Amino acid sequence: MTFTQQCAQDVATLYAAIIDHPFNQELQAGTLAAARFGYYVQQDSLYLADYARALALLAAKAPSSDVAEDLLNYARDGIAVERALHGHFLDRFNLQPATEQLPACMAYTSFLLARTALDAYAVGLAAVLPCFSIYRDVGHHIAAHVRPDNPYQPWIDTYSDAAFDTAVRRMLDLTDEAAANADTATVSAMSAAFLHSTRCEWSFWDAAYQQTQWPS
Repeated sequence: MTFTQQCAQDVATLYAAIIDHPFNQELQAGTLAAARFGYYVQQDSLYLADYARALALLAAKAPSSDVAEDLLNYARDGIAVERALHGHFLDRFNLQPATEQLPACMAYTSFLLARTALDAYAVGLAAVLPCFSIYRDVGHHIAAHVRPDNPYQPWIDTYSDAAFDTAVRRMLDLTDEAAANADTATVSAMSAAFLHSTRCEWSFWDAAYQQTQWPS
C-alpha cells in the first residue's frame, strides 16, 4: 500500500462524512439553497488566493525544477479555472466577492500556509493534497449520482474533469515519492497533515451549510 493509499484508508470515515454531508447531498440533488452555495463560493474565492500562495511556498522547496514548475502551474491554472467558476456563480446569484475570511476558511488557510512555510517540503505536500484528492473524489461521486438539470452542474463538471484527474494523479505521485524518501518522523508528520487538512475540508463545507460567522 502506498502512502497516499494509506492516507485515504485512514480518513475513510471522514470522507464518508463529507459525501453524506447535507451540503454535498443537496448539491448533488440540485436542491442546495443559493445562500449556502453563495457563502461557499465567496469563502472559496478567498481560500483559493491563499492556497495558491501555499503552492508557491511549496514550489520554492521542491526537489527539482520540474516539480517546482508543476506546482506553480497548478497555482496559476487553479486560480484561472476556479476564478472563472466563482465569477459565474457570483454573477448568477448577484453576489459581491467576500473581503473577510470566516472561521473555517481562516483555520484552513492558516494551517496550509504554516505547513508549507515552516515545515519540510514533504509535510507541506501532504497538507495541500486533500484539496486535490478529496475534491476529485467528491466531484466524481456527485457526477455519478447527479440529478438532471442541476443548477450546480458547472461546479460538478470542474471537479470531475479529466484535466483535474491528471493534476490529482501527479500530486498523488509526488506525495508518494516524497514519503518513500522521508524518515519515519517526517512520514508521521505527513500523515497528521493530511488528516488535519481533510478535517478542514469537512469543516469548510459544514460552515457553508451552517452559514457560520465570527461571533459579535
